[in-house]
Amino acid sequence: MTRDHAFISYWPVPGDSGKTRLAVKDVIDMKGKVTTAGSQYLAKNSPPARQDAALLRGARRPDVAIVGKTNLTEFALGTTGANEFYGTPINPLDRHRIPGGSSSGSAVAVANDEADVAFGSDTAGSVRVPAACCGILGLKTTFGLIPLKGVFPLSPKYLDTIGPMATDVHNLAKGMELLDAGFSTRYETAKAVQPSAKQITIGRLYVPGTDSKIEQAIDDVLRSCRFRVVRLGDDFRDQWGRAQSNGSTIAITDGWLSDRQYLGKPGVSLTTQATILLGQLQYDTAYKGALKARRTWRRELRRVFDKVDYIALPTLKSLPPHKLLFERSAIFEARVLGLQNTVAVNFAGNPAIAIPIPYPDRHFPVTSLQLIGPNFSEGGLVNAARLITEKAPLALEKHSR
Repeated sequence: MTRDHAFISYWPVPGDSGKTRLAVKDVIDMKGKVTTAGSQYLAKNSPPARQDAALLRGARRPDVAIVGKTNLTEFALGTTGANEFYGTPINPLDRHRIPGGSSSGSAVAVANDEADVAFGSDTAGSVRVPAACCGILGLKTTFGLIPLKGVFPLSPKYLDTIGPMATDVHNLAKGMELLDAGFSTRYETAKAVQPSAKQITIGRLYVPGTDSKIEQAIDDVLRSCRFRVVRLGDDFRDQWGRAQSNGSTIAITDGWLSDRQYLGKPGVSLTTQATILLGQLQYDTAYKGALKARRTWRRELRRVFDKVDYIALPTLKSLPPHKLLFERSAIFEARVLGLQNTVAVNFAGNPAIAIPIPYPDRHFPVTSLQLIGPNFSEGGLVNAARLITEKAPLALEKHSR
């Protein structure tokens, strides 16, 4: 394990080896390795995987070196990125703030240049939130695009996705090609169809409770890039809020359905067990209603995408919160879930990308813009990220306050 706690297992290669250094979240099976899902119990009681997860097929090539299995919140059931057993990955921008979860190790590995690309899983924001906290790019893919066979499940029927993380668009696109052969062609097509921001219409969504300085930072970037921006109305904002709530209900409940067999097991943290039990309460009260609302929400998003190319809003409502003096609590995890503007995307299944942009604070100089696209628009989203990062380049400073 590295000193920054990014990895559970680490096999480094030099950065100048000529190979793409790939870090893999430890919910993804690798032949001959135990998939711990960040859990001491699984580390001690699970056999090594008999074969790779299906999504690693593209990564098994001579020019790619897998450098390790990355740390995460236990069972991917958390928002802060904390892990009591393996140590919480240290946010390279501010060691006192959360790294974001659950793919915390993947984000930290990339941000600290221990990997060029990292794979993470995203059920309610677990790629985009750590990307936002650590000042990197993170892409949540369309539900069903990347196969989940051999991935430790949280909500495989409704929400689970896999996506790449990187510090720059070039490596993000490279990571996406490893996951989805042929992506590079679709990306080049998107660059040809939308070569400049002037060809792109952005639907701007303002979410109540978001830091006004973050909203302003996003408006400034969209304006400087010269996108065509259309403000989305109050009715859509209200539907977004309901989708956030319904998506959270499904994520929490499916956590119970997937992980209830670990209740009472030695080595499973009390916070994780409390989170699992919360899902049982949701199952009895709100789960069926949330599932019924999915069709309406998907239809509403399709209606919006008839008028705009992408939807823009902050990835998080605030800067990453400061860590607790102790590692985790279910209440703090729930608080951070409430700061995420990400869950409604998983609820619909659409792709979305978190893009670091400048923030006017000398102590924490970055925030995150989230762009959401129609299903299977990953090429267009990465192209839009290219346009934004070229216009508003971000030199991230590492802080050790």
